[in-house]
Amino acid sequence: MNFLFFGPRRGSILPAYTAEAQMGSDMSIIGFRNTRGLWARQFTITALALATIILTPQWSVAAPQDYKFEIAGPLAKSGKATVIKVRLVHIPDGKPVAGAVITQTKFDMGPDGMAGMTAPTKVVSAKEPGIYQIEADSPMTGKWGLSIAAKVQGETETVHGALTVAIPK
Repeated sequence: MNFLFFGPRRGSILPAYTAEAQMGSDMSIIGFRNTRGLWARQFTITALALATIILTPQWSVAAPQDYKFEIAGPLAKSGKATVIKVRLVHIPDGKPVAGAVITQTKFDMGPDGMAGMTAPTKVVSAKEPGIYQIEADSPMTGKWGLSIAAKVQGETETVHGALTVAIPK
């Protein structure tokens, strides 16, 4: 009975079931989960994962939704065409984006319910950085929709935007 409290004595012979029970507890998964090494390993992995998430730079997760187009001044007439100045803005810092390439424009009367009525457009180089000029030959007055697509340096996807322009008489 002494071996139950103090463990077996050296050289004593234990019953077979006691030896198997002792071996089973030494190799059990439950006992392994409670070791200090496992807790330290789990803590280290969790700390590294959190540090990776927190320290990831914000610029690496930029998306086309981080940009917007806005009207950058009054409309001007140039012969029959209306010159529309547009600014592309990076929303997180509010700064205009220079060097973008306008890849597509569409000018239609969608805001007035006549999306089928379109007008030709032409992108013209502007003198100011971050400003893009678009000449639209609108045949009539009213509210026109200007859809723009642009490629921004460092972005893999194309930036899309839509503006409503009121063409006066």
